[in-house]
Amino acid sequence: MNTGKKPYKSRTIGDHELAPETLMMGYAFSPELSEGSLKPPIFQTSTFVFQSAEEGKAFFELAYGLREKEEAEEIGLIYSRINNPNLEVLEDRLAVWDKAEKSLVFASGMAAISTSLWAYLRPGDVLVHSEPIYGGSEYLIHNILPEFGVTRIGFNAEDGAKGMDAAMKKARHHVAENGSRVGAIFLETPANPTNGLVDIAHARELSDSLLNNGHRPPVMVDNTFLGPLWQTPTDHGGDLTITSLTKYVGGHSDLIAGSSSGSLEMIGPVQVMRTILGTIGDPQTGWMLLRSLETLKLRMEASTEGARKVAAYLNSHEKISAVWYLDYLPNTHPDREVFERQCLAPGSTFSFEVKGGEAEAFRVLNALQLIKLAVSLGGTETLASHPAAMTHSDVPPADRERLGIKDSLIRLSVGVEKPEDLIADLAQALETI
Repeated sequence: MNTGKKPYKSRTIGDHELAPETLMMGYAFSPELSEGSLKPPIFQTSTFVFQSAEEGKAFFELAYGLREKEEAEEIGLIYSRINNPNLEVLEDRLAVWDKAEKSLVFASGMAAISTSLWAYLRPGDVLVHSEPIYGGSEYLIHNILPEFGVTRIGFNAEDGAKGMDAAMKKARHHVAENGSRVGAIFLETPANPTNGLVDIAHARELSDSLLNNGHRPPVMVDNTFLGPLWQTPTDHGGDLTITSLTKYVGGHSDLIAGSSSGSLEMIGPVQVMRTILGTIGDPQTGWMLLRSLETLKLRMEASTEGARKVAAYLNSHEKISAVWYLDYLPNTHPDREVFERQCLAPGSTFSFEVKGGEAEAFRVLNALQLIKLAVSLGGTETLASHPAAMTHSDVPPADRERLGIKDSLIRLSVGVEKPEDLIADLAQALETI
């Protein structure tokens, strides 16, 4: 286990660097480890046997951070609340996509978000965060964290750098008055469901300006809407890349999982918190995610190409008042520069507004025949939902209006079906209004 560099963890052939989609087929696993099995078997076990008492002691010292690792040393297998072979292989492959030193897998996207925040926030801290955000994150940040003494200061993604600066100014004032600190900066970009963009590099600049006595608030980025193909937060100064693996990575609407990736230094506290809270994923879900990673690039490319065609149709439809698709950002819009610098593609999840309100939006949703009426996104099938009445229903109406989550808004996650078939379904549904 602790014998140095392993050949099956090589990312190159000679001087040739292997692409992530290639590494998904075998990186971090050797058939020799499992009776010649081409794919990793499911390690459905709670505990692992140590070869000696000394080995068990050494493994626990690393798992609980009691000493520094020796060169080329790895944490050995102990207990599936701490680590598991399926999850270790999965984490190594996720780290490739996220351009991170280490990834951690969790039981859900919300487990990844909450564990990452708990690892860095303390009573009295300020959390600066973008808005809008996923409904579960919104509830955690608005309702639960304040019960533990965390003050939240939000800014609208649509307000760009000025909005972020204003929020940080307010945070600094609070810190000066209360002798506290900014514990973390949490971004969701693109935002759910508006596709509003947040400048990760600017957030990192603000984080660097807050370095004090060795503490710098980590920049955490929920990368679910575009990751891991179309946006890499670590390239722009993000410290932790958080992803709902349920979505594109899982991609088949048959599992729940999440991940958090970053440098060894930044991910360390999150790993300890995961061990103690028990928010780690399970072996079978890890095995399913390894399967899905092999087709991730194919699926995301197909769904993005399909979304471009569907968005183009909706953008020209007389009963649609707006299409919030990243490719349609005007050159004069402040998000255009961020999009071109930070994102590699517009992705396949976007929202559009029908002319009217909730009644008209519901008529369209109820008339769909091929497209499924369901929350979530990033699956092989196309899904439609109504954010104001569903995923963001707990957001106060005034805040929904301020953030652009209107009653006329429909969110669409385009799958891998033939785009022309999706367009035909939308066409007949729009005839109902």
